[in-house]
Amino acid sequence: MEEKEQKKPDETKEKKPNLEELKKKLEECQKLKDDYLAGWQRERADFLNYKREELERIGELIKYGDLGLILRILPIFDNFELAEKKLPENLKRNDENIKGILRIKTQFQDFLKSIGVEEIESLGKKFDPNFQEIVEEVEKSGVDSGIVIEEIQKGYKIHGKVLRPAKVKIAK
Repeated sequence: MEEKEQKKPDETKEKKPNLEELKKKLEECQKLKDDYLAGWQRERADFLNYKREELERIGELIKYGDLGLILRILPIFDNFELAEKKLPENLKRNDENIKGILRIKTQFQDFLKSIGVEEIESLGKKFDPNFQEIVEEVEKSGVDSGIVIEEIQKGYKIHGKVLRPAKVKIAK
């Protein structure tokens, strides 16, 4: 019986994995690992880029999200300025009610500045189609052609972007 239990030398060789086969399998596993790692790293970089782009997009939405409201408020501010221009100088200095209204206008102006709204300076400058809209061209002696001589409606920018172009008259 002992003879049956003993294995032949040929049988044990067949069951042992060949060293060359093991090296091949190890190399294949190493290649797979490198491919998986590289793929994961690419996906991670893509995800981080996506996350950064989304944060920028959300920041832009927040930055310019209230444009509609601001555009609806600007005509009210225009009326404050128009009323101030029409007031006689002695009322501006002496009447407490008028002073109070002008303080409200100043607060309103400060509020607009605090949210990034700024006036477009036009008067006396060369016409710029990026920031101004021509309402009329007027013959005016002593003034170069294309210079803004009157501002019909103020223009505004928010964070450097045109919110409303200034409506101007220019010299011919």
